[in-house]
Amino acid sequence: MEYRYLGRTGVRVSPLTLGCGNYGDMTSEETAQGLMQAAIDHGVNLLDTGDSYVGGESERIIGRFLKATGQRDRVLIATKVFYPTGDGPNDQGLSRYHILRSCDESLRRLQTDRIDLYMCHRSASLITPIEETLAAMNDLVRQGKVCYIGCTTYPAWQVMEALMVSQRFGYARFVVESPPYNLLDRRAENERIPLCQKYGLGVMPWSPLAMGMLAGRYPADGSFPSGSRAAKNPTGIYAQRVNRKGAQIGGRLAELALTYGLTAGQLALLWVKDQPGVTSPIVGPRTPEQLQEMLKVVDLRADDELRAACDALNPPGTAVANFHNTSGWLKTRIEDE
Repeated sequence: MEYRYLGRTGVRVSPLTLGCGNYGDMTSEETAQGLMQAAIDHGVNLLDTGDSYVGGESERIIGRFLKATGQRDRVLIATKVFYPTGDGPNDQGLSRYHILRSCDESLRRLQTDRIDLYMCHRSASLITPIEETLAAMNDLVRQGKVCYIGCTTYPAWQVMEALMVSQRFGYARFVVESPPYNLLDRRAENERIPLCQKYGLGVMPWSPLAMGMLAGRYPADGSFPSGSRAAKNPTGIYAQRVNRKGAQIGGRLAELALTYGLTAGQLALLWVKDQPGVTSPIVGPRTPEQLQEMLKVVDLRADDELRAACDALNPPGTAVANFHNTSGWLKTRIEDE
């Protein structure tokens, strides 16, 4: 496996990150343990979770597994802070108060003495000054509780603002931005990925398979198959990302994938993995079979011909499905023709 540097740090990570957000919900603990072990055995060394995932159960499952198997130092753990973790008015956000408390709680759930990558799950700088957030993160780094910090789904100007504030005050700087990025929503290419390339941030895309629309799991009419996250809550945030046009492009991608001897999901993941600036897409398989399918792309390389064929399905910088619907800042309307 060819490992990649995490931004401009000296840490190297696998070209795929194992997303653990469904552990304890749609993925049982027993299945989660098998997925983590199989991924580690294959060389995947970055696990992604968040303090709000399944009420903290995702972190607990990871912590129990790594402690029981003695494999904590075989992996890096990325977790996040921002979304509500309780009913209190200060049980959310990026205030110093919430960040410091949430970090300690995540450490307890993960049963570890450090978080390798601590990420601001969404932006709150229009409410909480970025100086307050970064000062708290910097203190955690100096205390040894956190190794590196990053952000997810930030607009480019706020990433740049954070870098400037870190430089001005000597704070730890973001080393990663984690945007939604897939063949159906390519808007991260317009500003954020070029910014990351310019200033040395890693890029960890989430939802590279567009919730399964690019893996052939949704019919051409955009309806929700049984067992999908969209079907579980037809009016929720996941369902809002699924549409007919996206599912139709997923069907065309499946036809293209056959010419490369791949499944639709493998082609979609390969495309993201080898896009310029990308470090490690976050994949969230729910079954061992899905994981094995994804792992097969680790040693493959996307060439210019493959990229051009994918560009023909959806051009660079555009979107036919809205994976920024939880960003809080990108208000563009997506038309489903």
